[in-house]
Amino acid sequence: MNPQTSLHKRQSLLADAREQIKVLQQTDCHIPSFGKKLAECGLFPLESDSTSILQVNTGYRCNLLCRHCHVDAGPDRTEAMSRETMQYCLDALGKNRIRTLDITGGAPEMNPELPWFIRKARKTMPEGEIMVRSNLVILVKGNRYRDFPDLYKETRVTIIASLPCYTSENVDAQRGTGVFEKSIEALKMLNSIGYGKDGSGLRLNLVYNPGGPSLPGQQQALEAEYKKQLSGNYGIIFSNLYTITNMPVSRFLESLIDSGRYCAYMKLLADHFNPCAINNLMCRTTVSVGWDGTLYDCDFNQMLKCPLSPPSPRHIRDFDENLLRSRSIAIGQHCFGCSAGAGSSCHGSLI
Repeated sequence: MNPQTSLHKRQSLLADAREQIKVLQQTDCHIPSFGKKLAECGLFPLESDSTSILQVNTGYRCNLLCRHCHVDAGPDRTEAMSRETMQYCLDALGKNRIRTLDITGGAPEMNPELPWFIRKARKTMPEGEIMVRSNLVILVKGNRYRDFPDLYKETRVTIIASLPCYTSENVDAQRGTGVFEKSIEALKMLNSIGYGKDGSGLRLNLVYNPGGPSLPGQQQALEAEYKKQLSGNYGIIFSNLYTITNMPVSRFLESLIDSGRYCAYMKLLADHFNPCAINNLMCRTTVSVGWDGTLYDCDFNQMLKCPLSPPSPRHIRDFDENLLRSRSIAIGQHCFGCSAGAGSSCHGSLI
């Protein structure tokens, strides 16, 4: 399956989250369950701490079709968060001591309510961090979303930008023809308004994903190489690089199965299970909000339709930090992705 030529409406056994869970749970890859691994280390059950990050998925629509996308986002997706649900998120931010709002998608910019949401969020949390995960391409000059960089600067948004490599060959193979060139154009534009520059207060962080079924390299070394290549070849600067492991969920799971590499990849993850990463897993301090307001332990559980278990609230309108603290986190075989090697989260490596 090639996601560059096939939209979400393709007929797929893995289009249903329940089918993905069956694959993750029932395919015999000769590896233990994630829960058993935790128990062996005295770390079961996995429990949450206080919520410091509210991660909000504003919708699954995207202008790209990336091979590694765990959301299965694309131009044909119609799911989008309403202003009413965004207001519930703002209410949760205003009533609780949450320090970070992490806005993701799809391409968040494709939700028409995003400017309203960001401006309201900045008023609600004037000293907090607001992050937007952007694919960069959507920000290039000449399209309908070209005003977002100025909005991001005005509201002091931290931009988390996908750039899985510093070469056009690798980026275009993973994300689509011409994506690298447009990404470079967007990065230069963001630099021109202050993003990534020391002392500007405008943080520009890049995200690296491996091109296939392998673990990411060491984050600090990759960051140094990225800075060398992007500065030397294009005059581009940025703040930090985050390395994120490709999760066996949705489109990437489907590609693993299609290529016959599913079991090999799952064994790779399980063999590199690192108990030192567990205390820093993002699900311990993050609550993920789906486009319809449903609450999850993480973005990956959201895609697998694994909501919080009672007595935790199930919807953002019922957000209650006391009920969310020390909850048992829903786990599965996909959790090996976050705990392998140096660990992985939406904010990079864990160790």
